[in-house]
Amino acid sequence: MSSSFDEECPGGPPPLGDRPLVLVAAVALVDVDGRVLIAQRPAGKSMAGLWEFPGGKVDPGETPEQALVRELREELGIETATSCLAPIAFASHGYEKFHLLMPVFACRKWNGIPQPHEGQVLKWVAPVELARYPMPPADLPLIGLLRDLL
Repeated sequence: MSSSFDEECPGGPPPLGDRPLVLVAAVALVDVDGRVLIAQRPAGKSMAGLWEFPGGKVDPGETPEQALVRELREELGIETATSCLAPIAFASHGYEKFHLLMPVFACRKWNGIPQPHEGQVLKWVAPVELARYPMPPADLPLIGLLRDLL
């Protein structure tokens, strides 16, 4: 039986071409009941209405962990430390205007109660329920992983 490698492994991201590579970090905040926090993108933002894991762009001079500590403070009003972030996965997805590279971390320890500071809606969801929420394409492969890990 002969088949080409391309037939066995179809798809994959398109070549980068002229699109910039964008580094974004995301976190699965896991509460004492094993639920994960997701946020709905507010109206006026790209992909408005879709649900995503908290996080954001990694600024120049920041590590992904430092970016998450900053983003969690800005977006949700909670404090955590880089040592409380455990890497669990990454996403690599080619959007039309950029290619997203997103390390994903789990966090079970933080101070404060997450509150929406940027107009987003927040929801605690059991990992087995994540598939019920429409998410950006880059986040979709993470659903099964989180369901199996958490």
